[in-house]
Amino acid sequence: MQRILVVDDNDVNRLLAVMSLGNATRTIDEAPGGRQALTLLAANRYDCVLLDISMPEMSGYEVCRRIREDPSLAGLRVVAYTAHALDSEHRKILESGFDGVLTKPVDISAFERIITA
Repeated sequence: MQRILVVDDNDVNRLLAVMSLGNATRTIDEAPGGRQALTLLAANRYDCVLLDISMPEMSGYEVCRRIREDPSLAGLRVVAYTAHALDSEHRKILESGFDGVLTKPVDISAFERIITA
């Protein structure tokens, strides 16, 4: 069973991701922000984190940095889920430690490709 954490401060964006990714072979948890995501990551094992970049309190960049610094989370796939669409923004995201980028709005096939990569 694949376990995914969806982190986004926008309820609709989280719902879209959960509905697009949900199936019988996946468990999907949700967090409305970075602090909640780090709490869930400390308590559970995930295969992938779908992480918004622009969130209040703690940005996706900060959450990703903390994930990468935590040896217990080594190998965790972290994918940006963002409205930042420019090539330069994608490069910055990938250089910051993310494994991939999904640009909102995202179609279902794009979710599948990036999650299973």
